[in-house]
Amino acid sequence: MVVPPSPDVVPLPHPVTGRLFGSPVPPGTGWPGDPAGPTTAAATTAEQVAELAGAVRDVADLDAHVSVCRACPRLVAWRESVATTGRRASFADQPYWGRPGPGFGDARPQVLVVGLAPAANGTNRTGRLFTGDRSGDWIYAALHRAGYASQPESWAAGDGLTLTGIRIVSAVRCAPPANRPTPDERRTCGQWLDREITFVAPGLRSMLALGSIGWDAALAAARRLGWTVPRPKPRFGHGVETELRTPEGRPVRLLGSYHVSQQNTFTGKLTEEMLDAVIARL
Repeated sequence: MVVPPSPDVVPLPHPVTGRLFGSPVPPGTGWPGDPAGPTTAAATTAEQVAELAGAVRDVADLDAHVSVCRACPRLVAWRESVATTGRRASFADQPYWGRPGPGFGDARPQVLVVGLAPAANGTNRTGRLFTGDRSGDWIYAALHRAGYASQPESWAAGDGLTLTGIRIVSAVRCAPPANRPTPDERRTCGQWLDREITFVAPGLRSMLALGSIGWDAALAAARRLGWTVPRPKPRFGHGVETELRTPEGRPVRLLGSYHVSQQNTFTGKLTEEMLDAVIARL
C-alpha cells in the first residue's frame, strides 16, 4: 500500500488546479493525470512487480501500478525524502508528487522514447516525465518542432500538453540518488518496461534511447521479449541506429541520442540541431 503523508505535512496548492495536496501525493486524490486509485495494488518486491506486470490489461492499467510501486526500498526512501525535506526553495510553495513516474503520451505510439529516470525536483515534483525541469524544456520543445507535442512547454501536470504518435517512458521509474540507479533497481524496473513494450509493440516503428542507460535498457528489454538484437551488442552513441526485429519478424529501429541533461545541453555536447536531426529520423 502507499503510505499517506504524515499528519504534520501541510497541504499545498497544485500550481495548475489550486487543489491542496500533501507530499507525497496519495493515489486517487485528484492530482492531474494520476492513473491510480486508492485501492490500486502496489508492488513491494521484485517478485510482486513481475506478478503485477504480467497481470495488467493495458497501458492505462500498467501506468496505475507503476505509479504506486514500492519495490525498491532505497528509491522509495529517496524520492519521499526529497518530497518532504529535500525540496528546492524555489518550489517550497508546491506539493511534491513523490511517487514513480508512469509513462506519458500516446497509448498506441509509433515511437517510444526511453529515458534514464525521473529528476528529483522534476518528475518527482510534478508527476509527469520530463516536466518541470530543464531536460523537459529541451525534449518537449524538440518534439513540438517535430509535430509530436501539442506545445513546447511542460511545466506541470494539467498544463494542457498532449503527445500524438509518441510515448515517453524511463528505464527506472523513481528518482534515484545522484541519478544513479543500482543494477538491481534497473532489473526490477525493467519488468515494467518489458510489459510496456509488449503493449506498444504492434504499432511501433522506432525507439529513441536518451543516453547509454536508456540504450542498454531498450536492448535488454528487446532480448528478454524474444526480439532479434544484433550481436555483438550495438554500441551507444549520438545518432547511432540499429535495427531490432520483433518475434513476428517486423523491424523496429533503435536510435540513440545524448541525454537532454543540463550537463550535456549547457556544455554544448548536445545542441538543438543535433537533437532535431535524430528526432527527424524517427
